[in-house]
Amino acid sequence: MSNHPSRREFFGTSAAAAAAAAWPVRLRASRVGEAGSESDVQADGKRPPLKLGLASYSMRQFPLDQALAWAKTMGVTYMTFKDVHIPRTDPPEATRALREKIVAAGITIMGGGTITIPNDPAQIKKEFEYAKNAGFPLIFTDPDPAALDTIEQMAKTYDIKVAIHNHGPENRHWKRPQDAYAAVKSRDKRLGLCIDIGHTLRTGTDAVAACRECRDRLYDMHVKDLAVKTDVNSQVAVGRGVIDFPGLFKTLIDIGYQGQVGLEYEIKSKDPLPGMIESMAYMRGVLAAMTT
Repeated sequence: MSNHPSRREFFGTSAAAAAAAAWPVRLRASRVGEAGSESDVQADGKRPPLKLGLASYSMRQFPLDQALAWAKTMGVTYMTFKDVHIPRTDPPEATRALREKIVAAGITIMGGGTITIPNDPAQIKKEFEYAKNAGFPLIFTDPDPAALDTIEQMAKTYDIKVAIHNHGPENRHWKRPQDAYAAVKSRDKRLGLCIDIGHTLRTGTDAVAACRECRDRLYDMHVKDLAVKTDVNSQVAVGRGVIDFPGLFKTLIDIGYQGQVGLEYEIKSKDPLPGMIESMAYMRGVLAAMTT
């Protein structure tokens, strides 16, 4: 039996219920940040302690304009982008134009990927050029371990962070966050992790403990929820599964996590908006209940 508060228990509190019901009003109030894009602020004028955002892969069946419109509907101002929305095959000027469109829509670009990186120096340089043109301060990757020396060199040259994304038990090299952490902990600080908590759970690893263990190299996060810990096909809206989100958020706040907590809603790809709204409302409710 889970020992963390259930979805119903969290929305039973007045703070969480109010936050979930009023999030379009409460959290869409925004101000212009240093980079010129909008950042969520609460009704009291303070920024939430975590950057709740969205991975554009959640809307992979839809064009960029639709993804940006839905982000606005949900009051989301932090996003990471998959190449379905910022194609890696586009010429540099087209990539820069898409970057400008995203920023003009009030979105802070937090990064992009996942990019599979082979041990090919020319290809690696090309990926970093793409990231520079797209305005990615970070790329999350699934790299060949033999490519890490070149990746480290390029991360320094371009001053772009690289976060290895763990992909669960099916992945050859990066099953758990700890596998990636072991590969980067002695390298340049620009190399770190993107922890996918769903894939982490499927390996039998405690995702909350992994965040604390790898905290000094935790740069990005994909969040989803699972009804069954070991079943990749059991994804549900966040809050309906077994993942301890109150415990996760408390840990992220405790360790001073500065990256995005990015919703990656992979199910119902042809109609993702209802599930994304529900998931985001739950996460905001949990966060409000912890900070009110």
